[in-house]
Amino acid sequence: MPGAWLVLPTYNEAENIEPLVKGALPRLESTELEHHVLIVDDGSPDGTGEIADRLAAELPSVEVLHRDRKLGLGRAYIAGFGLALSRGADLVLEMDSDFSHDPADLPRLIASAADADLVLGSRYVAGGGVTEWGPIRRGLSLGGSWYARRILGIPVRDLTGGFKCFRREVLESIDLDAIHADGYGFQIEMTYRAIKAGFSVEEVPILFRERRVGQSKMTAKIAIEAVWKVPALKLRLH
Repeated sequence: MPGAWLVLPTYNEAENIEPLVKGALPRLESTELEHHVLIVDDGSPDGTGEIADRLAAELPSVEVLHRDRKLGLGRAYIAGFGLALSRGADLVLEMDSDFSHDPADLPRLIASAADADLVLGSRYVAGGGVTEWGPIRRGLSLGGSWYARRILGIPVRDLTGGFKCFRREVLESIDLDAIHADGYGFQIEMTYRAIKAGFSVEEVPILFRERRVGQSKMTAKIAIEAVWKVPALKLRLH
C-alpha cells in the first residue's frame, strides 16, 4: 500500500504541535493510505521536542527527528525528506506547523498527486486566498511570487508557499544536498528544480490563515535571501 509521510518542521511550536498532529492524523487516515507524521524539531527551548516525544510514544504513526539547534527551515525539511524516503515513503508532504495551513486540505493534495508529480497548496489560483493579512504583507507575498515567476519563466502562481505534496520520484531526482536556501527561497528552488527535471506541477486552491499562536519565524533576512537567490538559481540551473 502506498505510504504518505507528512513532515512538520518545528521551532518553538509548543502550543501548536499537539493540536496540529491530532488534526492531521484523521485527515491522513481518511485517505486510506499508510501514513506517518514526522516532526523535525530544531532543539526548541520551549519544550516542543518533549511534546513531540510524548506524541510519538502515544501515537504509532508519529515519529520525531531531533536536531541539536536551529539550522533553518530548508535544512529541517531536507533532513525530514531524507528520513521519509529511507522509510519507503511514496508521497512526502510538507506544511507549516502553526495552522497557517489547514490539515483538512491534506486529502485534496494527496488526491491530486494521482495526476501530478508535485502538488502545491496555492493561495493565488482561483478559489485560493489569504485571511488576516494587511495590505503590506499581502503585497509583499504576491510581489515575491510574481517576481520569482517572471525571473524563472514558469507559470506557477504561488512559488513561495510551503504546503506541498511530492511524489517520491521528484525528491529522488533533486540533489537535496545542493539546496541551501531557507524559507521563501527554499520553496521556490524546490518547485523550480522539479519543473526543470520535467515533472508536472498542479496548484490546488487553499485558504492561508495567520498562525494561531506564537511568533512568525520569517525574517527580513530570509525574504532578502529569496530576492537575490532567484536570479542566481536560474543561472545555476540554466
